[in-house]
Amino acid sequence: MITGLRCAVCDASVEIVQPFTWACPNAAPDDPHHLLEFVDDGVVEPVDTRTTEPIIRYRRRCAWWAFARANGMSDDDTLHIASTVAGGFATSPFGRHAALSAALGINVWAKDETHSVAGSHKARHLIGIMLHLRVAETLGLLTERPALAISSCGNAALAAATIASSQGWPIRVFVPTWMDDAFGDGLDRLGAEVHRCERRDDGALGDPAMAGFRAAVADGAVPFSVQGPANAWCLDTGRTIGWEMAESLPDSGLEAVYVQIGGGALATCLSAGLGREVPLVAVQAQGCAPFAAAMERAIHVTDPEHHWAEVMMPWSAPTSLADGILDDETYDWIGVRRSVLASRGRTVIAPESSIVAAASLVERTGPPTSPTGTAGLAGLMADLDEGFRPERPVAIVLSGVAR
Repeated sequence: MITGLRCAVCDASVEIVQPFTWACPNAAPDDPHHLLEFVDDGVVEPVDTRTTEPIIRYRRRCAWWAFARANGMSDDDTLHIASTVAGGFATSPFGRHAALSAALGINVWAKDETHSVAGSHKARHLIGIMLHLRVAETLGLLTERPALAISSCGNAALAAATIASSQGWPIRVFVPTWMDDAFGDGLDRLGAEVHRCERRDDGALGDPAMAGFRAAVADGAVPFSVQGPANAWCLDTGRTIGWEMAESLPDSGLEAVYVQIGGGALATCLSAGLGREVPLVAVQAQGCAPFAAAMERAIHVTDPEHHWAEVMMPWSAPTSLADGILDDETYDWIGVRRSVLASRGRTVIAPESSIVAAASLVERTGPPTSPTGTAGLAGLMADLDEGFRPERPVAIVLSGVAR
């Protein structure tokens, strides 16, 4: 059971009973490099076998549930809130992808998130934050609804706006100037307040949409973010994707799971839920690979978590067909790095030719998936091109329905 949160950088801790513990209490505008992580008592709570709805099935393993229980809420009341807020979530398919296996000549298993809420895995991260807010509201700890805020160029924005709309909650979405107008119209229809953010002309690195998001949070908005440093609670229900996979593994186990890396929350949560027995292969595009670069720098640094700015540096001029993983920084690099090391995994930088080839292959075999969502497969294909031949099944995550 989750008992609290502790900062991976400064060791500050907060109890689970406290509301709105989004970020480390020691984080500040001039010292943003902190990351709260959930702490548990070592007891693995049982699943609710009466349902396959993941947010309900795994609720007792989640921080939002522990927060509710610590504040005196009954399990029946948490079940009611979960059913009301997250009843639209369903277990996503995970199994052998026959067409990809035949095309590549190996045993490929795929976790298909394209039919999930808003068409990707992003809603899995955000629903935990919303559940925390709704629990706090029910307990009387939140009497007015502050606006939600998110920085995103695609699937995360859609997931955030979809969840916010379902709960009648105001939301501000900060996006880059190059975001597709049709996608912006979709956000408008969901009631989101969209802000297009221009990159500064003084040569400064860093995501301008992230700068707009941080300013909104400083003004009182809730960080409705899929980046752990901004809101640790996005790493709560995101673990359900790994727990689902762990319940449906092939008899032989997995040789590796290839996961596309943008901000890093997906890989962090998937590995935490799936377990360290499955090697995590962190895949980035050649045109934007800040995590791979950070892994190299970390080799030469003692206690890399305490030297964030020296290890994780913004990537200059990100570019790739997989535009949803063009994060200037891998915000959850600490969690991804720990998972890679603990599982004896590694990093792969996929050349753009592999990014394009993977997108084309899945376009033919299905399900309809964005190039971002096929980038994990691109890493696998790049490995195959280098002569890698797995003896056991390998897994990928297909996430982000093609639009």
